[in-house]
Amino acid sequence: MPELPEVETTLRGIAPHLIQRRVIGVVIRNPSLRWPIPDNLPQLLHGQTVRDLRRRAKYLLIAFDHGTLILHLGMSGSLRIQPAGTPAAKHDHFDLLLDTGQLLRLRDPRRFGAVLWHEGDIAQHPLLATLGPEPLGQDFDGEYLHRAIRSRSVAIKQALMDSHLVVGVGNIYANEALFRAGIRPQLAANKLSLPRCRRLAQNIKEVLLEAIRQGGSTLRDFVHSDGGSGYFQQTYFVYGRTGEPCRVCNTAIKQIRQGQRSTFYCPVCQR
Repeated sequence: MPELPEVETTLRGIAPHLIQRRVIGVVIRNPSLRWPIPDNLPQLLHGQTVRDLRRRAKYLLIAFDHGTLILHLGMSGSLRIQPAGTPAAKHDHFDLLLDTGQLLRLRDPRRFGAVLWHEGDIAQHPLLATLGPEPLGQDFDGEYLHRAIRSRSVAIKQALMDSHLVVGVGNIYANEALFRAGIRPQLAANKLSLPRCRRLAQNIKEVLLEAIRQGGSTLRDFVHSDGGSGYFQQTYFVYGRTGEPCRVCNTAIKQIRQGQRSTFYCPVCQR
């Protein structure tokens, strides 16, 4: 599933092709995604100019003068910039046609993605209104994390994946950040001291930034807007490395299940 670095990589790939470009058409081939694509989007967007493009959590927000197009990649989605007239494949459900002779195409084999429209303050949309801070922003640091988890007895890894606490720290990067911070993922969140929260918050930022620099992780479906791959998976310390030696101490990496997700950790390096 595309996580924050993959969505950020997608944003940086498509932004130069979209901002200040005029929409000359919208093609909806299959409206049945996680939520139905609004059938009046062609009328709403025809002739309108893209004013801005930004990310909030794992949502991409394309701003127009009269509202915002909300895109989500779901479990298997990708956005690609292609020449207008490029034949659509089986899972190409939505196109935004641009005045440059290009198009923005959503490909989503599992159809858990989203294409939605919102007028008014986008921060008040039901999908965004209750989200926690961005992990790469100034509002997220060790002091905030310590305050936010001090009454939570849930395991720290599961707490990090709660978007009301902090957005965008998905399974891969929660595993990797906890390893770098030396924190066992099963540890109750409210057992973390302020110094450990500071170290964890800093490692979350470092892992995400490193992943963005490497174009994210390409696992199964994710590709860049140009069809290329990410490379961060080549540097994983724990994720997906069950039974392999820890890169620090050579102890075999262990795998457990937490909240229906696989968790990977080193029983020696993480306490």
